[in-house]
Amino acid sequence: MKTIKPVIIVLMAGMGISMISGCTRSREAEATPNIIYILADDLGYAELGCYGQEKIETPNLDKLAAGGMRFTQHYAGAPVCAPSRCVLLSGLHTGHAQIRGNDEWSSRGDVWSFEAMAKDPNLEGQRPLKAGTTTIGTLLQEAGYKTGIVGKWGLGGPLTDGIPNKQGFDFFYGYNCQRQAHTFFPVHLWRDTVKVMLNNKMVPPRTGLPEGADPHNPESYADFWLTDYASELMQNEVINFIKENKDGPFFMYYANPIPHNPLQAPRRWVDHYVGKFGDEEPYGGERGYFPHRYPHAAYAAMVSYLDEQVGEIVKTLKELGLYDNTIIIFSSDNGPTWSGGADSPWFDSARPFKSERGWGKGNVTEGGIRVPMITHWPGKIKSGEVTDHISAFHDVLPTLCDLAGIEIPENIDGISFLPTLMGDESQEEHAFLYWEFPASGGQQAVRMGNWKGIRKNIFQDSLGVQLYNLEEDIQELNDVSALHPEIVRRIEDIFEQEHTPAEIEQFTIKQLGD
Repeated sequence: MKTIKPVIIVLMAGMGISMISGCTRSREAEATPNIIYILADDLGYAELGCYGQEKIETPNLDKLAAGGMRFTQHYAGAPVCAPSRCVLLSGLHTGHAQIRGNDEWSSRGDVWSFEAMAKDPNLEGQRPLKAGTTTIGTLLQEAGYKTGIVGKWGLGGPLTDGIPNKQGFDFFYGYNCQRQAHTFFPVHLWRDTVKVMLNNKMVPPRTGLPEGADPHNPESYADFWLTDYASELMQNEVINFIKENKDGPFFMYYANPIPHNPLQAPRRWVDHYVGKFGDEEPYGGERGYFPHRYPHAAYAAMVSYLDEQVGEIVKTLKELGLYDNTIIIFSSDNGPTWSGGADSPWFDSARPFKSERGWGKGNVTEGGIRVPMITHWPGKIKSGEVTDHISAFHDVLPTLCDLAGIEIPENIDGISFLPTLMGDESQEEHAFLYWEFPASGGQQAVRMGNWKGIRKNIFQDSLGVQLYNLEEDIQELNDVSALHPEIVRRIEDIFEQEHTPAEIEQFTIKQLGD
């Protein structure tokens, strides 16, 4: 297959001379791509209009899908944040990846104290990636790309080898720590290795309404909308990165923290949805998340604000003359959550899969790991295409390597889906996809054609395999394992061959022999 050298946005989100792999290339002649990958946080499969959402407005993303390709069978790397991002960046599924769960590394001290973290950066961040890890960032850096990440990192605290600037990224701005992202009005963010103080007072998660406050009075919620809104600040950095690197090639990984809780959205968007949905009962706050007067309106407002940000990125690309030479890929790190005021059943966030608690985020069921993915590249990807190619996060690394003309590393689990993007019928297919999750009771899953095998409650020595035919049972309600013992045996073999003992003790599963 002829190597194609595009500008890539992976929502992901010239003419200059650039040095790539030792060769001088004209951006005009060979269209060396810029790359923007945009990753939403906890966005459900059906929370965009182009995937069937009826209550939330997403015109910019819908337009991208109409002008590009929409994937109907794309999967996150894991059912929660950190491991999913590790799979994305490394090209390794969770049976081989370093980070396999969310681990707050509590042996350091009181890591959930926001006051303590503000004073001591040693308490920030999650378990770190090792020094020398091969990531999308390191590969594109070596090929001459300017690489940046804006948003939420979650793969190593500020004083570890896991920070973005040591994992292939020239520029970083945002939350190093996932816990810090439990407020959109933090007292600080990070720019590379420098702590940037913001004009916000300390209002830590778990803060509720003032004593005696009227929950139906919007003024009671003043502490939850402050001055420096992290999402706006991060969006500005993305736009600046594009402008500063317009002569490219550049790779922007926009790890957007929306619509992960807490419910904090621009008031103009909240007011829009209050007008659309009408009055509703307040959300009182729980599990470390802030209360909100209009929870449904606020959640919809967050998704529409994310959509607005995408529209601004596209507008900037057009103004700079980069739009036609940019491939945009957009996805989400896992399925929808049920907590913090998000009401996934009300929005039917995972349709056609189940959206209730126990079926979305934190679970290897379809609602927890099947996610939207849109790819857009004018003149290259045909408009209005829909593909049922089965793909996952570990396929992104080899795809970007293909797009940029980089040799794909050996010993990864991903397969490039560039042929699918180009309408090439030679696309290689996965024999299976594999997940393991050392939390929520311990889980494993395999997708093999239309078959889906799941183990739940492994920590309770439950190694039985539930089997579902997704073509006939998309909601995974009818376990047919007793009817197909030969399929179960094949899936059990995959469970055994794809699991390697985790390098980090917190991610081991002793029931699998660790």
